[in-house]
Amino acid sequence: MVAVLFVCLGNICRSPMAEAIFRSQVSEAGLLNEVDIDSAGTGHWHIGKPAHDGTLGLLKQKQIAHDDLIARQVTRDDLKKYDLVIAMDEQNFSDLQNMRKVEDDVEISLLLDYLPEQRDKNVPDPYFTGDFEEVYALISESCENLLADVRNRWLVS
Repeated sequence: MVAVLFVCLGNICRSPMAEAIFRSQVSEAGLLNEVDIDSAGTGHWHIGKPAHDGTLGLLKQKQIAHDDLIARQVTRDDLKKYDLVIAMDEQNFSDLQNMRKVEDDVEISLLLDYLPEQRDKNVPDPYFTGDFEEVYALISESCENLLADVRNRWLVS
């Protein structure tokens, strides 16, 4: 079993979108029993709230399950529980690195590291840009590559 956590600022736009997209891809691959998937935010403003309407609307349009997307804040325990913590941008990556302790056996990376040809490694925040389609495209393609990496490195039989 490998545990993957997606992290953005408020956990209402990018990281819940990544959680839902990755869960859908993992499900299609028949690996739901082997991959634990969640999302969280570095900020506390939206704790307990559902994902942003723009995220929910796009996931519904793409027929991706999204019923259980409730915002929460990332905790120190998450850095012990999860094997892979995937940040949506460099600021969240930095915040996660600052939370990390030497003894934490967690791999922290940027989602767009899974798109090597992408020069800007920050997933734009549609809370500010309004462009949920662009974010969906970046996340979807990155998650496909993430799934291939998870299969190769974590689920090798």
